[in-house]
Amino acid sequence: MDPNESCTRAESAASEAPPTGTVERWCWDFVGDSDLVTKLAPATLPGRGETWEVDSPARRMVRPGRPPELRPAARGARTPAALETERSRAMLMHTFMHHELQAAELFAWAVLAFPDTPQEFRAGLVRLCGEELGHLGLYRQHLERLGFAVGDFPVRDWFWERVATCANVTAFVALQGLGLEGANLEHSARFAQRFAAAGDESGARILAQVEHDEISHVAFALHWFEHFTGAPLDYDRWRHALPAPLTPALLQGRPLNHAARRKAGQGEEFLSRLAAEPPTSQARNRDER
Repeated sequence: MDPNESCTRAESAASEAPPTGTVERWCWDFVGDSDLVTKLAPATLPGRGETWEVDSPARRMVRPGRPPELRPAARGARTPAALETERSRAMLMHTFMHHELQAAELFAWAVLAFPDTPQEFRAGLVRLCGEELGHLGLYRQHLERLGFAVGDFPVRDWFWERVATCANVTAFVALQGLGLEGANLEHSARFAQRFAAAGDESGARILAQVEHDEISHVAFALHWFEHFTGAPLDYDRWRHALPAPLTPALLQGRPLNHAARRKAGQGEEFLSRLAAEPPTSQARNRDER
């Protein structure tokens, strides 16, 4: 067969939807969906015993489907200095909800983008997708308790703009799991304290639950980062795996959540190196995502 013809066929397969009834088709439909109701609460996730596509081509979806209710913002809004008003807390709940949507989409995206990885890894991504959707539901419920609805605030696809550039699965787990999910250990703990200080105990409990759940997400990424690199977690190896121009300075909160990160398996040398990273202008404004 002509190599050019073979390449053309591979490209064609990668642009086509996976077979109906497969895990890959569920991921494809979820990422591409642009209906608000089914986007935020899709059909039952694939479970054990589901059918996986045989010889699946790598499908790298460039962007997700976006319901018109999720209006894009030119840039993220700055985090409110005070959270006494319901509107200020609702704005944050809306932002956090959209973070969870992007995380869920990107776990599904990775199932399609890296079909040659172990099925155990890809099944784990589907499980994490479901947990992120669970967090999304909690944030959405609290948003509505505060008197607001999905679409009342603009959103940014900050995670998509960066994670979808990952050239390989090692970069994906380095950025999505060890990076963004790791940083959420700090952000969720910090905002849990701020919501509690504002008298919003329900919001604080949700954020504390998210912090707890993210520990296992970071541990999952750490396990597979070590699997794909064939070596124990090393700070420099992680740093070099991140897609440029991202650096560890952006992928953390201050102060570091040492207790949660230790539970996720990050060692003292790793944490001391992370804490020593000089702040950048992007890091100082990280909540604008």
